Amino acid sequence: MHPSYLSQLFQNQSYDPQSFFLIAGPCVVESEEVVMEIAEKVASICKNLGIPYVFKASYRKANRTSANSFTGLGDEKGLSIIQSVGKVYNLPTTTDIHTNEEAALAAKYVDILQIPAFLCRQTDLLLAAAETGKIVNVKKGQFLSGPSMKFAVEKIQKAGNNQVMLTDRGNSFGYQDLIVDMRNISWMKELQVPVIMDCTHSLQQPNQTSGVTGGNPGMIGTIAKGAVANGADGLFIETHPRPSEAKSDGANMLPLQHLESLLTQLLKIRKAIIQ
Repeated sequence: MHPSYLSQLFQNQSYDPQSFFLIAGPCVVESEEVVMEIAEKVASICKNLGIPYVFKASYRKANRTSANSFTGLGDEKGLSIIQSVGKVYNLPTTTDIHTNEEAALAAKYVDILQIPAFLCRQTDLLLAAAETGKIVNVKKGQFLSGPSMKFAVEKIQKAGNNQVMLTDRGNSFGYQDLIVDMRNISWMKELQVPVIMDCTHSLQQPNQTSGVTGGNPGMIGTIAKGAVANGADGLFIETHPRPSEAKSDGANMLPLQHLESLLTQLLKIRKAIIQ
């Protein structure tokens, strides 16, 4: 999918619509030092490989399992750090929002507003995001099929905003696992919007009795390769130089040192299928 808003988003980067772009970063803004470390490394890798890159980090985590979990450094501080990444490394940026009021606030700092999967049916939230004029990336709910996401797309478009993207992050499989149905990529692409595969959250193991979500990061490459082979327009990968120290979602993150080799493999797969 090659809409004009993607070309504009990546106007300062090498963008090949037949390849894929990357949305990547830490789960949450845990410190300016860690955020900048990740952004610098990923930006360098993507520049060398010719992969358009969007920096991602949550300025606030509203959906933690335990009340004791880290939620952020404060809204204004978290958003300001994300904005600084965009300015320092000349990158588009994204963060998730959870309430109508957050849409206008976050839109002052980032280029793409991300709607969390568990909120993808919240009409007022979708409309608030649409009304900012920013690109809106809606994550498919774990409880929805790909074709049913047409209603989320329609809500945003009817609000006068045609800048929509969809992200798959797997479907609930029992109480403590997710499964990825690659058919959803093709089904959502029929809606004529860019489709992204979330290669890390789709490997979460939620509802653990410890109060901390588990994961299966060893399968990130498997999900990413399948998505690229099936024509995904973009990949979403949370990464961290020290996942065991990450303050959110460390159990399903890709270690930063493994990112370059994975992306190199993925480029070979995409090149093979478009020849």
